[in-house]
Amino acid sequence: MKKQWCEIEAIGINYKIQTHTKNQPFKIFTKPSKPEDESEAEQRLGDGVKHVLKEVNCIAKPCEILAIVGPSGAGKSSLLEILAGRVSPQSEGYILVNNEHVDKAKFKKISGYVTQKDTLFPLLTVEETMMFSAKLRLNLPQQQLCSKVKSLIQELGLSHVATTRVGDEKVRGISGGERRRVSIGVEVIHDPKVLILDEATSGLDSTSALQIIDMLKVMAESKGRTIILSIHQPGFRIVKLFNSILLLANGSVLHHGSVDLLSVNLRLMGLELPLHVNVVEFAIESIETIQQQQKNQQGQVEAPKRLLLGTMMTVKKGDDQGESRSVPLYWLIGLNTNFTAFLHFLLLIWLILYTANSVVVCFSALVPNFIVGNSLIAGVIGSSFLFSGYFISKNETPNYWIFMHYLSLFKYPFEGFLINEFSNSKKCLEYMFGACVMRGEDLLKEEGYGGESSRWKNVGVMVCFIFVYRFISYVILRYRCSQSVTF
Repeated sequence: MKKQWCEIEAIGINYKIQTHTKNQPFKIFTKPSKPEDESEAEQRLGDGVKHVLKEVNCIAKPCEILAIVGPSGAGKSSLLEILAGRVSPQSEGYILVNNEHVDKAKFKKISGYVTQKDTLFPLLTVEETMMFSAKLRLNLPQQQLCSKVKSLIQELGLSHVATTRVGDEKVRGISGGERRRVSIGVEVIHDPKVLILDEATSGLDSTSALQIIDMLKVMAESKGRTIILSIHQPGFRIVKLFNSILLLANGSVLHHGSVDLLSVNLRLMGLELPLHVNVVEFAIESIETIQQQQKNQQGQVEAPKRLLLGTMMTVKKGDDQGESRSVPLYWLIGLNTNFTAFLHFLLLIWLILYTANSVVVCFSALVPNFIVGNSLIAGVIGSSFLFSGYFISKNETPNYWIFMHYLSLFKYPFEGFLINEFSNSKKCLEYMFGACVMRGEDLLKEEGYGGESSRWKNVGVMVCFIFVYRFISYVILRYRCSQSVTF
């Protein structure tokens, strides 16, 4: 582990899951299934045990890219989860790092794992996202963090969108390829020696996919990183960038080595490789042919277990998704660091949720159907937002609408958050010629929100809202139930 590079070796990796087989109570109406051969019958032994990976051996070297390829359900994501230390291999399989056993905690410190789906905050900019990850992973002064983030953004080719929101399907932001680069940047901010990517080019066009793999190639060679990635359908130019290929099918290894060696092995099996054809795609399409040839050969001659093409088996792939992680946002975005203020913040959040729930329950009991209820609740919530004091302050609200301000569901939590943040706080909100001219308490007085004395008044009003709407719901339901009773 003291070396500057990391060589990852997987030996005898096995992984299986428990499944519940469904009985067929109406067997007479179904077609009889085909008789299973010995390999298929062997896999079904063990009361619903399905093999996802079986005796997988592979090695990933520094300064190189190992690409795990294969059809859907081959076990690519499961193998990556095991290599990343998120799932433990079963039976006698194990993972070696530089020929040594390493525990998961240490390995996570020197590795990065990019999930198939980009899990980013859509409203943060690219630079803010990188800085957020840097503060979580690195214990460095602010100046060094800023320098490291700017350097990484330049390395990833994201300088032109550094101040642009990341975005997602609902929020407009950067492109899919750029978003993928941000996800990679989040995982390499701590300069890991190993980088693992699940479906690195998923959802990207051919040009963006090539740019991502080309960037990873440069990263591997310049930083000495060991890069392991899975990819579903690599293009011809992308395949050329891979140093090694691990071809999986039904959880077993069909090939592990260079692309040129894969071409040789296919020809040795009697498969004619057409000119100007992607070798990897041709191998994936020919898997059924390879399986059939293996079965024929096994019927004539008993072959050893560990041949080049391995042993085939049936697999049911699970939905392997990257685990979502919860992170403490409150202190990282500069809110009031007092622990009492944090507890009050949580209390207000809980009261908001419970108040909204009470309002929805009340109108659900009142309206005759879902469509009317949806429209009515949308109007109530919208008007509450409008008159909460955020869009239109109390001083600017016309006198004939002032009652809506006091009935707004969001007036009191909004004021509560402001009081919690700025009351008894020395934060300066506005400077002029180097001197502070507006503090948090000055803002509260100017807007008429009161100070510390109004903190619990807002909480009390929100609690009253909850009880009132719950009581109205109870009365309406009792009345409707009494009307439905027939004598």
